[in-house]
Amino acid sequence: MTDLRRVFDDLVRFETILWGAVDARLLAECGVGLAPLNAMLVIDATPLCRVQDIARAVAITVGGASQAVDRLESAGLCARRANPSDRRSSIVELTPAGTELLGIAAPVFDRELDRLLRAPLPDTNLAHLADALSALRRSAAAQAGSPATGGALERS
Repeated sequence: MTDLRRVFDDLVRFETILWGAVDARLLAECGVGLAPLNAMLVIDATPLCRVQDIARAVAITVGGASQAVDRLESAGLCARRANPSDRRSSIVELTPAGTELLGIAAPVFDRELDRLLRAPLPDTNLAHLADALSALRRSAAAQAGSPATGGALERS
C-alpha cells in the first residue's frame, strides 16, 4: 500500500525545492522572482485579464492577486485600465517594460523547468506525473468549492 504521508512529504518538499531553485535563477538572471513572473504569465496569456483571473489561475485569493498586481504596477510592469464591460473591475495589461521582461524571463523559467522536471524523468513518467497532478488539482479544487483550476500558464 502506498504511504500517503510519504507522497505528501515528497510532493510538498519537491515543490519547495522546485520553487526555490526557479525563483533563485530568475532573480539572479532577470531580477524578477517567480511569484511576479507567475502573475505576468497569466496576464500575458489571458485576454482582457482581470485580477480574478490571476487569482483563479495561480490558486490564490483575489486580495493576494490584487496585491501582486499593485506591486507589478508600482514596478512599471503592468497597468490597469477600465473594464468596458464591467465598471466594477479593471483590465490588467503588461506594459512594454513588462512585455520585455517577460521575453527575457520566460526562457529562463522554461530552461529551469526542463532541468528540474524534464531532464530527470523519462517522457512517459513526466506525462503520467502531469496527468496525475492535473487530476489531483481538479479534484481538490472541486472538493474545496474553489474555481482555482488554473490552466492560464499552459503553453499552446
